[in-house]
Amino acid sequence: MKLRAQPKIVESIEVESFYSKFENSLKLSLVAGDEGLKKVIKEKSINRPGIALSGFLNFFAAERIQLFGAGEMAYMETLSHAEQEDILLKFAELEIPCIIVSRDLEPTRIMIEISNRYDISLFRSPMSSKDIVTAATVLLEYEFAPTVTEHGTMLDIKGIGTFLRGKSGIGKSECALALIERGHSLVADDLTYIKLINEKELLANSSELNRGYMECRGIGIINVGELFGIRNVRLEKRIDLVVSFNEWAPGHEEDRTGLEESYFTIMGIDVPHIEIFIRPGRDLARLVEVAAMVRAAKIMGHDSANDFNQRLIDHMANQSRA
Repeated sequence: MKLRAQPKIVESIEVESFYSKFENSLKLSLVAGDEGLKKVIKEKSINRPGIALSGFLNFFAAERIQLFGAGEMAYMETLSHAEQEDILLKFAELEIPCIIVSRDLEPTRIMIEISNRYDISLFRSPMSSKDIVTAATVLLEYEFAPTVTEHGTMLDIKGIGTFLRGKSGIGKSECALALIERGHSLVADDLTYIKLINEKELLANSSELNRGYMECRGIGIINVGELFGIRNVRLEKRIDLVVSFNEWAPGHEEDRTGLEESYFTIMGIDVPHIEIFIRPGRDLARLVEVAAMVRAAKIMGHDSANDFNQRLIDHMANQSRA
């Protein structure tokens, strides 16, 4: 099965958004170029100007954040005022989004002047260049990740990210509530945001508006953190398992062995998938909890269905030799 929604592709983010979200993570302080916060970053990589400071701009990645480390700043100090102005004007003409100076090094006077004159935000950070590149790359990868929204409930069940899906009113939230009562954690209810990270991992979260809230039919909106404790709310979780709730009807065949693996495809990623049919008397929360535990065991290399199948084969072989 496949998720039908088309992913939203993020092509750029504003420098102001980058600053507000990652000011603490990257220990950024704005030195100059306040008006440049409205510019946009169009690539998720960090660029070290390096040889571009000598005027060789053939392969200069102008759309990236420019990081001036100890080497770049030492070289800038060897240039005259006019030479610094000349190269920084060329950077400004290429519309670089912003500049970060690492190790809390002092930007040169001309760097501050050009940043203010051409609205280029200039930041400082006490972090090393290596640490800034590593952290910023991870943060930008998350910001630029393709995103889809899907109606469903996302939970963390014993470390297994479990996404519950099914038509409206089928019982997803009620099942989730029962699981939360048993100590598991809510990630998102009703509308789940799913990001594709590094083209290999699906990360689910909720919007800030409804984070930690659930809609329970007949009761209304509840605050999970207030009722059950903050440990029962998670900000985000990788999707390890998709559970689809379907209404049972005569003729429906349910998997009774677990030997055949089923998958649900989200943005090209195949996620292990099981279907649970709704019938009177079934403890959906217990079934989902066990499904998550089975998935955890498989991740650890233990497959009870295959193990039993092999035991059965061995038993039949021994019987035939007897």
